[in-house]
Amino acid sequence: MKIPLYKKTPDNQRASTGKNRKELFSVEDPKTPYTLAELLASVLPTSGKNQLIFVGVGSDRSTGDCLGPLVGSKLEERRSPGIVVLGTLGDPVHALNLKETLENINRQFKNPFILAVDAALGSKKNVGMIKIEEGPLLPGLAVKKNLPAVGDLHVTGTVNVSGHMEHLVLQNTRLFLVMNLARVISAGIHMALRKNYSFSCSFPSSSDLRDVP
Repeated sequence: MKIPLYKKTPDNQRASTGKNRKELFSVEDPKTPYTLAELLASVLPTSGKNQLIFVGVGSDRSTGDCLGPLVGSKLEERRSPGIVVLGTLGDPVHALNLKETLENINRQFKNPFILAVDAALGSKKNVGMIKIEEGPLLPGLAVKKNLPAVGDLHVTGTVNVSGHMEHLVLQNTRLFLVMNLARVISAGIHMALRKNYSFSCSFPSSSDLRDVP
């Protein structure tokens, strides 16, 4: 187990380690959902603290860009308690409504903790890797878009290789990989919530993770 991104203070408030830490995990590693859960549980607010808001960034019109909305839909289907879910396949948060979404969050919640999830492009060796990183997500960098920063913590899944004709690369990304990344990330988030909130749900076994909705 790697060093947690944050150190918890005695009153369970989050405190940064002082470094812009990031952790990388493979979607193919069967331990990844559990490792994600441990790290996220050490960072996400516990019951009664800051309102936790999930923002899945991306579009359902692009295979490679639908990771965030897929994770959002999976969390919404599981009715994960203690979390406000924004950005699903049915109601995505994307370049055209991201600014408005963030403004609505700021109007409705006082000092929320925002967990952002998005797809990423990267080197060939990092395709299929999941990254957790402190600080806000900077969406749209891969396709040269200047969009508002999102979140206190963000999770990205590298869906394809960057460097040339990124829009076309996203359109031609394998759905199987995106679905696998969404399955693992949503399972990790849900298990982290189970640790931080009191609700009845058994942990999935390694074999069950293939069927986590």
